[in-house]
Amino acid sequence: MIYFTSICSNYLPKAMALAESVKRNCRDAVFVLCLVEREAPQVALDFPHFDHVVLAKDADWGNFDQFMFRHSIVEASTAVKGQFMRNLLDRFPEADKFVYLDPDVLVYSDFIELENKLDEATVVVCPHLLRPGNIDMEISSLAHGTFNLGFLAVSRSDNAIQFLEWWAERLFWFCYDDIPRGIFTDQKWIDLAPSFFDVHILKHHGYDFATWSLLGSDLREEGGRYVVNGDPLRFIHFSGFDSGMIERAMGWWLTPENRPTFEKLYRQYVSLLEANGQVELGKLPWSYAAYADGRKISNEARAAYREPGLSEQIPDPFGASDAQILAVKPKKGSGDATDALTAQQWPTLRMSANPGLLDKLMWSSLEIGVVPTLAKAFRKLAGTKN
Repeated sequence: MIYFTSICSNYLPKAMALAESVKRNCRDAVFVLCLVEREAPQVALDFPHFDHVVLAKDADWGNFDQFMFRHSIVEASTAVKGQFMRNLLDRFPEADKFVYLDPDVLVYSDFIELENKLDEATVVVCPHLLRPGNIDMEISSLAHGTFNLGFLAVSRSDNAIQFLEWWAERLFWFCYDDIPRGIFTDQKWIDLAPSFFDVHILKHHGYDFATWSLLGSDLREEGGRYVVNGDPLRFIHFSGFDSGMIERAMGWWLTPENRPTFEKLYRQYVSLLEANGQVELGKLPWSYAAYADGRKISNEARAAYREPGLSEQIPDPFGASDAQILAVKPKKGSGDATDALTAQQWPTLRMSANPGLLDKLMWSSLEIGVVPTLAKAFRKLAGTKN
């Protein structure tokens, strides 16, 4: 199977730990690093467990700089995933099975169930939660997405190709951390995938065991192997490592019965990152963080450049400045954004000549936001203007 992760350079220590664990535990694994940087650091090229290091910009894009400029560093490493997985199918025509793993994952044993499942299923996802009871995580899943996109697997098929084309297009235009609008990077989109495509939900406690899985978990070591809730442990997703959320969750949800094993594995993970240069490599700057002259790009400029049509006015955003980009930002309601929205630029969001109610609601939500749209609709129903 082809395994890959996508990172910016500051996540190299995590990707190194992941790649080594994949190559040690998963038979016949080929590991590809997708690097969202202008150039690959030598330390990445020299790492023996990266079979291939591919710059994200080399995965069959149009104007990659325009696309990249619209995203923060966290958004960027997720926005490339759909298109990069499409590119992997072309890059490895002899391979049939492809697996994405987040860089903050560590593999503990071979993915036997997944490899067998991919003989019949063509798109496989993991839910955040496999049982009720953790209401904090249930609420978080409602906001961030039912399925955790720290893992995704496909096998070569028409269904998978159609899924990847849909997902890649959505991520090209809407892979932002914008929960009020119903978007959370690449993840929230997958709530729709089982309705549109044949998607298998992998309900196995040993896959994607993570921070949100800790409450009531039964993780133990048996005969040199790890078992979680009766299933063999395949990988732990150490999500929340940088924010400190893992350690807080360990204090909230682990008990004397299940604390020792997870704490042991967590400390081992910390040591692995330190051995891979976390202190130094974790501070590597992102090459898409600044303009060509070295000035930092503001979040306001990135958000402004998301306006349709602005890329035509400023085709080289990294050669511009905050002042230039913010000066030409189309005003809401001016019609500029709609006029610039050509079928070639944004085909799935072109409003028809005779739009229905849902079309109008979607368009209004994109123009002024979901909450103002609903408020406007309620006022209209009530017969008031204010």
